Amino acid sequence: MRRLFRYGGVAAAAALLCVVPRAAQADSTRCTLRYDLEGWSAFYKTASGKGIIECDNGESAPVKIVTKGGGLTFGRSKITDGRGRFSPVASISDLLGDYASAEAHAGAGESTAAQVMTRGTVSLELTGTGSGVDLGFSFGRFTITRSG
Repeated sequence: MRRLFRYGGVAAAAALLCVVPRAAQADSTRCTLRYDLEGWSAFYKTASGKGIIECDNGESAPVKIVTKGGGLTFGRSKITDGRGRFSPVASISDLLGDYASAEAHAGAGESTAAQVMTRGTVSLELTGTGSGVDLGFSFGRFTITRSG
């Protein structure tokens, strides 16, 4: 009986050691977003597009992007080959959902934009080059969902 407890204790300690490194690495996956986005604004701003999230752990997913918000904003814009970088997460599923955003913008013709937004503890930094005419400030929601 003593031998059973001794080996049982060793097995439990070994199992705990296997779990601890995994927990320490839980938020170590780095992911990027490549996207295209097109929209318009006249007090109410809306845009939609598509993209792909790719992570250094091999996960990837095609995604749909929708932005909606309000503010004092007018214009039409298009971003092609935009790039995004997420803060480290445990899994690609942690990246899906609504992000809070706020921005000020002005542009005519070709322009470059950068923006940082958050979703709880996850942040997303977007950069992109696009074209259009856009002026104002807006706030709202940036939503990423799986497509397909």
